Amino acid sequence: MRLWVLLSLLLLQETLPHVVGQPAKSKRPKEPGENKIKPVNKRVRPKTPKMKERESAESSLKSQSILTQVMDKGRFQKLAATLSLSAGQSIELRCKGSNVTWNYPSYLDTFKDSRLSIKQLDRYGQLILANATAADTGEYGCWLQLCNGDKCRKDETKTGSTYIFFTDKEELFVPTPSYFEIVYLTPDRPAVIPCRVTTPSAKVTLHREFPAEEIETDGTDIIYDVKKGFVYQHPTSDHKGIVYCKAESQGAPQISIKYHLLYVEVPKGPPSTTIAASSSRAEVSDSVHVVCTVLGEPDVDVDFRWQYPGQESERPVNIQNYWRLINRGTGHTTRISRSDLLVEDFEARDAGNYICIARNLQGETTVATKVELN
Repeated sequence: MRLWVLLSLLLLQETLPHVVGQPAKSKRPKEPGENKIKPVNKRVRPKTPKMKERESAESSLKSQSILTQVMDKGRFQKLAATLSLSAGQSIELRCKGSNVTWNYPSYLDTFKDSRLSIKQLDRYGQLILANATAADTGEYGCWLQLCNGDKCRKDETKTGSTYIFFTDKEELFVPTPSYFEIVYLTPDRPAVIPCRVTTPSAKVTLHREFPAEEIETDGTDIIYDVKKGFVYQHPTSDHKGIVYCKAESQGAPQISIKYHLLYVEVPKGPPSTTIAASSSRAEVSDSVHVVCTVLGEPDVDVDFRWQYPGQESERPVNIQNYWRLINRGTGHTTRISRSDLLVEDFEARDAGNYICIARNLQGETTVATKVELN
């Protein structure tokens, strides 16, 4: 009996852990490092491109300056937007490229100044200005030309420019060839009183001759640009009159030349056209000239068309069209467009009305004159 009870207790001890002690679910295996303490609310900064990477990406889209100044002992220097040198010095500029075009103050070309030398070498263009004067103050620049056969265009990505002041304490204002200039004020564009200085630090003021007073520059309607002069942003008839500039820089003030400001209304419309014949009456076998003239803005093209008495009978005439620019004072240039009609060996069939039709983008104007047989 005791033996049976002992056997029963042994069997119960072996089966009980499988029934009572069995877990409901087995736990998942732990990941490596799962018991480690993790940081809370950690801020992650977005990755931004490095400064050099940004600059290289932007510079690829911008133009590359190819202009340098030749210094002593074969050194080269990249030029800033402005440069100040003393009058009497010489300067050598270079631009990289095998086909370089230069820009410099236009009067150096006007007077064919021998102090200026420009050469094109194999790998660069060279500009040398010897014994510079205050009058040489201005913009100097260059650009590379891209050519395909006879057609060339400016490479906008390879240019360079700097504004050079040739300082001279005796000449605070950039000298001009005249003592009086006319500046035209038009309502559709800014007007410039070109009293530029040779010393960028000079204090410059604008004055009216009558009534005698200083004209206030408010930085909005009237501003001073050291590279241009005083700029009237929105000219009106109230601005007309005679003005001058005064400059001061470590010494007695200096006065510029006088500028006569004339207000001109610029009509936006068809060409302003006139016509004239060499004679209103002609003899047989005479030569007769009929001229059609248009005065306009420099960038406005004009086309001409003629109607004349012998046109239907195919009477031979000689027609020549041309235009030229006239400088009517710094800051205003007028374009004269002309069409000349020549009738040689005048005949009876040539007598009658000569009609000129001038056309621009705004419309056309028709004018006429009559030539009779004497």
